[in-house]
Amino acid sequence: MAEKMAMAKAINESLRRALDTDPKVLVMGEDVGKLGGVFRVTDGLQKDFGESRVIDTPLAESGIVGTAIGLALRGYRPVVEIQFDGFVFPAYDQIVTQLAKMHARSLGKVKMPVVVRIPYGGGIGAVEHHSESPEALFAHVAGLKIVSPSNASDAYWMMQQAIQSDDPVIYFEPKRRYWDKAEVDVDAIPAPLHKAQVVREGTDLTLAAYGPMVKLCQEVANAAAEEGKSLEVLDLRSVSPLDFDAIQTSVEKTRRLVVVHEAPVFFGSGAEIAARITERCFYHLEAPVLRVGGYHAPYPPARLEEEYLPDLDRVLDAVDRSLAY
Repeated sequence: MAEKMAMAKAINESLRRALDTDPKVLVMGEDVGKLGGVFRVTDGLQKDFGESRVIDTPLAESGIVGTAIGLALRGYRPVVEIQFDGFVFPAYDQIVTQLAKMHARSLGKVKMPVVVRIPYGGGIGAVEHHSESPEALFAHVAGLKIVSPSNASDAYWMMQQAIQSDDPVIYFEPKRRYWDKAEVDVDAIPAPLHKAQVVREGTDLTLAAYGPMVKLCQEVANAAAEEGKSLEVLDLRSVSPLDFDAIQTSVEKTRRLVVVHEAPVFFGSGAEIAARITERCFYHLEAPVLRVGGYHAPYPPARLEEEYLPDLDRVLDAVDRSLAY
């Protein structure tokens, strides 16, 4: 039976299921135990599974990930939480030079079943270092899988699949969507982890997004429909690998593409999508691929973040520019 739950609750239930079914699964991070995490995503897990399975760590991100690597070498499946997106950089060295490289370095003999959970993105009025979108920095690194759910159902199932993966997965959780509710069927057959999904059919233009921007793109499609425009919304779900086949199929139908993400447009994931789709769909496109995202500037103070983040008007403007070609 499907149950309606918030994304934060769905991730909690997914972690609970993994802890219950596999004794090698561990949850680690700052304040994940007694406090249940700053967003209460791990609430109650330490109480039910004990301090040896749900571990409150020191405030040392490099140490958290380094310990997880050692545990993975010993056959465990650690799920580590980086408390906020901007806190991940002390662990960047461990992630890109150790975690991502171990499989290749060992000629395939060593697996690295580590999940790194990172609440990311803006929209919650937080202070500096609490609203970053660093996904492109990790997507550039071979050996890492990068995913981001946009709804509670995907959050539940993508966490299950990430934990079961023998490769390291960076699991970006859109914190502004933690409290959005959706139906979650814990007995369903999930879509493949890196498969994009069409969440709204359309014929005039494709909006491609992942994580926090999928809901915005659905709102844009609703607004455009009132003006007689039919927009298709594609939830990419995965940043690395990217489902270019799904994007190509959609673009061959609509002939236009706008990519939306919170991260800065400059050298963002939208740039890779634009380049690849231009190569693949050159004779189908009726307009250049456009991108909407954050500005090439440090994330601003909370009182200015609504000016920085993509909104309905900015995405609609890109839609209008594309349709004007």
